[in-house]
Amino acid sequence: MDLPGVEDYARFLPPAWRERVSEPESATWKWRGHDVHVMRRREAEAPARVILVHGAGGHSAALWPIASLISPERAELAAVDMPLYGDTVSPDPSTVRYPAWVDLLCDFVAAEDDGRPLVLLGASIGGMLAHEVAARTDRVAEVIATCLLDPRDIRARSVMTRFGPLGILGGSLSRLLPAGLARRRIPMSRVAALSKMSRDPELSGMCARDPRGGGVEVPLGFLASYMTYRHIPPERMRTPLTLAHPARDAWTPMGISTRWLHRIAAPVELVPLRECGHFPVEEPGLTDLIHTVEKVIARSAKL
Repeated sequence: MDLPGVEDYARFLPPAWRERVSEPESATWKWRGHDVHVMRRREAEAPARVILVHGAGGHSAALWPIASLISPERAELAAVDMPLYGDTVSPDPSTVRYPAWVDLLCDFVAAEDDGRPLVLLGASIGGMLAHEVAARTDRVAEVIATCLLDPRDIRARSVMTRFGPLGILGGSLSRLLPAGLARRRIPMSRVAALSKMSRDPELSGMCARDPRGGGVEVPLGFLASYMTYRHIPPERMRTPLTLAHPARDAWTPMGISTRWLHRIAAPVELVPLRECGHFPVEEPGLTDLIHTVEKVIARSAKL
């Protein structure tokens, strides 16, 4: 079976941007028995670094075409496949839980620190993961998120998921989940509304079928641990954050993310990505996103 790669996702970009998509270098980072796949664009002379954090319907190759549009003169780039996703290999996928994502990204940020300012770019649920890691460490200069979805917020939960298992997994019954059931794996496309991933039905369909992305099989225990995770409250956030939210997101409306944004103690900014759906490939919002990222990089690096 041919798996969708960078070039397959790149074809959904506007023609003017496609020729700027760069080929990534692939590497493996060892972490607690996991062989973590990392895509890289090394730029030793760049003044800053960006780490891309995917969500529940994508992986590094899916988002690389967008991230690689960031000027190489501005930032070195890395994109991590979290356990269960992309090309990361885990010793026992059925035991992966959401706190491991937090721990992994915190450790990766620490391991990669070379003194240059770091910007975390989080897409979809990766936005809150980036927020969490920035709040837990002192190594992140700024965060850019396309969404800020608190899974404990019933409004967020109602739009992220379909009816079914997650209705139970988001409540107190999740603590009583039998071990065997917690290890049971089901396709993410069965529990998430991936048909709303993009304004382009073809892109939404590819994300949902991609066995390294939206079609990945996740254990019920992972879903329960995510839906009940207590993220660090926004009132304790000290890292500046920019919410670059797709303006025509049919999956996770902007109002859900701004509920969290407006409570953040650190300086914040809201940038609507014009005409963009949840997977932001439309113009002029794609240009809005790249300009926003490069502005944040310049501010972080004091250019």
